[in-house]
Amino acid sequence: MLKIKDLSAGYGESEVLKKLNLEFKRGFVYAVLGPNGSGKSTLLRAIDRILKPVKGTIYIDGEDIKKLSAREIAKKIAYLPQSSNSTPYSTVFDVILLGRKPHISFEPTQRDLEVVEKIIEHFGLKDFAFRKINELSGGEVQKVLIARALAQEPQVLLLDEPVNHLDPKNQIEILQILKTLTGNLNLATIIVLHDLNLSIQFADYFIFMKNGEIYCMGDSTIIEPSLIKSVYDISVKIIEFDGRKFVITYL
Repeated sequence: MLKIKDLSAGYGESEVLKKLNLEFKRGFVYAVLGPNGSGKSTLLRAIDRILKPVKGTIYIDGEDIKKLSAREIAKKIAYLPQSSNSTPYSTVFDVILLGRKPHISFEPTQRDLEVVEKIIEHFGLKDFAFRKINELSGGEVQKVLIARALAQEPQVLLLDEPVNHLDPKNQIEILQILKTLTGNLNLATIIVLHDLNLSIQFADYFIFMKNGEIYCMGDSTIIEPSLIKSVYDISVKIIEFDGRKFVITYL
């Protein structure tokens, strides 16, 4: 339902993305992987039209997103960048309600409030609903920001390193919630991650980028030591335990 055709994009005279062709289906989590500077964040910004492509077309449900207004795009695509601002003295409920902005004409409706309440329950934030953002831990704040994106009721969810700087417990908890909601809400969830093992645990498909191009993509069967060596220039061993691969680095 999200299709990218011959996409090239960059900043000024610098071309970062080079003729990318990708397709994303709803109900699946896609991990975007690769070394720093490979174009991962730029890809998300281009999909959300924050960065206008130099060439190529992005379609959602067969419609060129260039023909959509910013508000129409916000109803279909939600994007959470690496660093996202939140009003420190606003309550959790009010911050998540901001995600309903594309749907609100004048005042929030009963349905807007119900959507926010449901999202709060999904993320286990009921006890924090009327606390101020500046009173929460880092993991709790990140849950609120992801919840705000989901309150848009998007078809496509874009997350740029959503668990960066979080402890392992919060990383696993947030990614598990995202994986569950991706299936329950029938989303196409596209996540930039650096941790290969977290990616393998929670993603359905993997897109490896290098030098602004798609180096390799597919399900977990593509993840082999030779691929990791080619993309990251590091040597790894891959072991299997309980039906899942684990990547072990060594010098």
